[in-house]
Amino acid sequence: MSIGNSPEDERPFRDESQEARPSVGRVLQQARIAAGLTVDDVSSATRVRIAIVHAIEADDFAPCGGDVYARGHIRTLARAVHLDPEPLIAQYDTEHGGRPAPTPAAPLFEAERIRPERRGPNWTAAMVAAIVVVIGFVGFTAFKGGGGSGDSKSQVAEGTTPTVGKSASPTTKKQKPAQPTGEPSDSAIAAAPQDKVTVQVSAPNGRSWISAKDHNGRMLFDGLLKKGQSKTFQDNSKINLILGDAGAIELYVNGKKIEDTFRPGAVERLTYTKGDPVAG
Repeated sequence: MSIGNSPEDERPFRDESQEARPSVGRVLQQARIAAGLTVDDVSSATRVRIAIVHAIEADDFAPCGGDVYARGHIRTLARAVHLDPEPLIAQYDTEHGGRPAPTPAAPLFEAERIRPERRGPNWTAAMVAAIVVVIGFVGFTAFKGGGGSGDSKSQVAEGTTPTVGKSASPTTKKQKPAQPTGEPSDSAIAAAPQDKVTVQVSAPNGRSWISAKDHNGRMLFDGLLKKGQSKTFQDNSKINLILGDAGAIELYVNGKKIEDTFRPGAVERLTYTKGDPVAG
């Protein structure tokens, strides 16, 4: 008959709360699947390579190249699948030793204190600066007054500014007109050509990741459309769209508004062709 605790009683208790909590990679994977996105979709939207997305969802952060890059990838992927990244980054820090300690600032201040104080003004530097100012003023006067009459020279000497005022006027006239953005305006959408398909995507109620391709599969746009922004796409026969958060988007196809009611957070894949705006 033994006295005391058995070996089984001396084993440490397991933290069941930690075991029940899903890993960072598992949370990101479940959120992506719930959003209806593939790994290719997330990679295209975030510019994170497919191999790294697969590795992170498997909780393998070695391909990220370090903790700093791993945190950045976690933040980017979380936003793409509509998650708050901060709890996931905090969980990552807890599971991987926390953030690195900041470099103490005391040695830097100590180095400042031991610098020798200047005994007096640096006259050499002051003289060099004065010479540079004089040379610059003489050169400026010669450049502005060269080929002019004596009156213009006297005006420069007296500190008047007629020459400056005259030179400012031609500069204003020579301003180049604003370059066209390459995207049709709202009036151009209203007068969309009948032989093309024209699609305007705007985000008045929030932001959404969108992807647009032409009939040949060529990528026209792939990225985040922020609140208040809009994009216009045009093709000879067909426009293919993917909306990451369709509830935040308004669509105008061939000059007509699409009246479909999209649910917030829903992923929609749409195709529009010439003629009436009918989703494919």
